[in-house]
Amino acid sequence: MAQGPLPGNAAADEQAVGTLTETSVEMGRYIGSRMLRKEDDLLVTGHGHFLDDLVLPAMVWMAVVRSPLAHARISGVDASPALQLPGVVAAYSGADLASDWAAGLPCAWPVAPETRIPTHWPVAVVVADTREHAVDAAEAVEVDYEELPVVTSIEEALAEGAPVIHEEFGDNICFKDLKIVAGDVDKVFAEAPVTVKERYYHPRLIPNAMEPRGVLAQPMPITGEMTMWSSTQIPHILRTLLAITLGIPESKFRVIAPDVGGAFGSKLDVYGEEAICLAVARKLGVPVKWVEERSEGYVATIHGRDVIQDMEVAATEEGRLLGVRAKVLCDMGAYCQLVAPGIQVLGATLFSGVYKAEAGSFECTAVFTNRTPTDAYRGAGRPEATYAIERIMDALARRVGKDPAELRRMNFMAPFSEATANVFGAMYDSGNYQAGLDKALELADYAGLRREQAERRQRNDVKQLGIGLSTYIEACGSAPSRGFAAVNFGAGGWEAATIRCLPTGKVVLVTGTSPHGQGHETTWSQILADGLGVKFEDVEVLHGDTAISAQGLDTYGSRSLAAGGVAVQKAAEKIIAKARKIAAHELEVAEEDVEFAEGMLRVRGAPDRAKTVPEVAFSAFLAHDLPDGVEPGLEESATFDPVNNTFPSGAHVCVVEVDTETGLATIVKYVAVDDCGTIVNPMIVQGMVHGGVAQGIAEGLYEEATYDENGTLLTGNMSSYQVPSAAELPAFVTDHVITPSTSNPPGWKGVGEAGTIGSPPAVVNAVIDALSPLGVTDIGMPTTPERVWRAIHAAKSKGGQG
Repeated sequence: MAQGPLPGNAAADEQAVGTLTETSVEMGRYIGSRMLRKEDDLLVTGHGHFLDDLVLPAMVWMAVVRSPLAHARISGVDASPALQLPGVVAAYSGADLASDWAAGLPCAWPVAPETRIPTHWPVAVVVADTREHAVDAAEAVEVDYEELPVVTSIEEALAEGAPVIHEEFGDNICFKDLKIVAGDVDKVFAEAPVTVKERYYHPRLIPNAMEPRGVLAQPMPITGEMTMWSSTQIPHILRTLLAITLGIPESKFRVIAPDVGGAFGSKLDVYGEEAICLAVARKLGVPVKWVEERSEGYVATIHGRDVIQDMEVAATEEGRLLGVRAKVLCDMGAYCQLVAPGIQVLGATLFSGVYKAEAGSFECTAVFTNRTPTDAYRGAGRPEATYAIERIMDALARRVGKDPAELRRMNFMAPFSEATANVFGAMYDSGNYQAGLDKALELADYAGLRREQAERRQRNDVKQLGIGLSTYIEACGSAPSRGFAAVNFGAGGWEAATIRCLPTGKVVLVTGTSPHGQGHETTWSQILADGLGVKFEDVEVLHGDTAISAQGLDTYGSRSLAAGGVAVQKAAEKIIAKARKIAAHELEVAEEDVEFAEGMLRVRGAPDRAKTVPEVAFSAFLAHDLPDGVEPGLEESATFDPVNNTFPSGAHVCVVEVDTETGLATIVKYVAVDDCGTIVNPMIVQGMVHGGVAQGIAEGLYEEATYDENGTLLTGNMSSYQVPSAAELPAFVTDHVITPSTSNPPGWKGVGEAGTIGSPPAVVNAVIDALSPLGVTDIGMPTTPERVWRAIHAAKSKGGQG
């Protein structure tokens, strides 16, 4: 595994950017190997256990009554017609349930002191013996709505005289003018020879996990205990917040996340349906289940993005960056979800990207509209910042007449192997951005592509070639806990792990992370197999059940490896420390004479005198001859609170053909070179990049949630909201640069969101690059054929070529 020093000489450069080598499994070195995922046999053969597979005795089904209007005042609810229908057990209005919890749904991130958090209650719910009966009965509930004017866009919400959504606030502001300023920004912009300012809209997106959301709540009326299964990515956080919200003793509340079919942030939330299921189950004393339909999820599950960014850069005449200035407007939708107010803060200090600058500023205002609430969606704040800086770097290149690759090179931060501040003060852990771009350009044959592009332009081909670049950086790891306190986030950044070495030689690992496709069972087994010198197959990983994994902060923000994986390693170190004491006692040598090497606890200088960890575990179980003061058993726990975020980065190259007659843009080549630090499993990393790039391409070319003037979602299902399939996506060329993180001892950074962050600007930059000879300098996302065609004809009408 190439993990050497950061580039500083030719040999180090070759090691840091060279092709990954696979470590031999036979040698017992699992980290760095392309191990097949443990999880997949069950999942691909239909033997997984998902929420909808669960059936309990006496279980009933719940359906939610949802308003057909975007904005209305409820003047009355009559559930009696529903109660007359077959199979109906109960029906409740929102007012009926109001006494079951002390307040509305929780918001854990009121990012600014003046953040407004409106309460959120259901209209009504119906409970029946089957899902079909419940859905039918929900339609029979009679609700008197007083229709009110709607607000369907950010700018509408801010307009003078706009309808006010939450009357208690007096306007539609969630928070305003949240600022971060570094350096004398105004002076830099006033004196800069060149300034470029553009407005970018990052459209509203609808998550599409394979498995819709679902909840099953089981009460134990005699003991007061409650168990909830939820298709969630945050079982521990869910347990704590719902215990507070509904007044359930946390010691009597168990949350289980079974197999979860994807999330992408959409299940990083505390949803109304979860709270309602608990409340109704407690009322009825029987298990209550709810599973959303796909079209229901399009309006009831969170949306992502929906951000307007006024982005500005100051530069020299040669194109050297001097300053960046970003003003961001973001849409919360009608209510604040769990972490929604803080999403843009996650990218606030990244608007300078991987580039040097003298000054920078970020300013954000959030508004309410009559649309589905937004919250964390794969990348969460970092795609928005990356899109703005990478789009405007291309605009700056056009302005100063430089190739976009050349412009980026001259502005990169120099390679560094110790934490280094960007202009905003964010301490990037390590990086070699030049190496990543060079490798990506080489893999793409950038020079050859530019020659082909010039030939097509010379021939005036109908199909023009465009080459788009994105040299991105992101902040991952969601740490440290003290850092969260500084931004008023209601959680920590630590993670926990417990290791039990069983007397039979097997090992059980309990992790606080909660995977939903990331492959933790495989990756954690690799870490532990190396850490203890045991077989990969002998490690069992348990997760997602708060009764088994008592401590944890779950999975989001690409934090799992950089926090949870390190906790696993720390617990393994504790195991080895105790095992060394026992082995030294049994081998009749001093403890300092025993070393752990090549998977064995052996006497220094006498490698034949050795013990394995499973052998020591059996001795610890028997406890017949333990050293004085050593307790029986071989079990240890550890928590890890990172000192800093990690900062994965990369260089992406997107090549498109654009049909200038129809506006159709087709990707013909895509290269992604990513730096996620030291790599545990290259195959899983490659899969993460593939999935992330696919999602980012979807943002660039296809996906956008739209509403009509009445606030009705026009893209309410897969026939109108364009989710691409494999047929619309190219093959991907992937590779890596490795600069180990300085935020944790193994040098891990994270990769779960990288592809989604790096790819949208590469795609859009490519489309604009193809059409730049025609005078096209801006196209909004997604670059649909109609939008591209209109941009071409608008440019022609202004005197562009073609």
